[in-house]
Amino acid sequence: MKALAALVCGLMFGAGLALSGMTDTAKVLGFLDIFGDWMPDLAFVMGGAVAVTAIAFTLVLRRRTPIFAQAFSLPQARAIDGRLMIGSALFGTGWGLYGYCPGPGLTALIYGHTGTLAFVVSMFAGMWLASRWLQGRAS
Repeated sequence: MKALAALVCGLMFGAGLALSGMTDTAKVLGFLDIFGDWMPDLAFVMGGAVAVTAIAFTLVLRRRTPIFAQAFSLPQARAIDGRLMIGSALFGTGWGLYGYCPGPGLTALIYGHTGTLAFVVSMFAGMWLASRWLQGRAS
């Protein structure tokens, strides 16, 4: 049941990304081009997402436990450290270069564009390299 709920949520999230235009790199890059031909539409998408999330988190966190887990798994880290800064810079660089972040990139694979496949493969390669590097530093 947990896997089915995850699948349904993932499909709904992907459909929302596609409907909102987040899988259109031209629209995303147009949103990021604030000094050029700026397209503000995605600001409304993000504003709507923040509003829904704020309401949903308030309601969900009133529960003692989640539906499919023993306890909530919320991040405990509050520090802004080098890892966060480097990760944020890499995330923003990837988003600005191609117009995708991970969710829309995975969703856009359905369109079959070679550039999207290259983005997703590079994203996973970067994740794998980062995990290996962090393991090496820990030992």
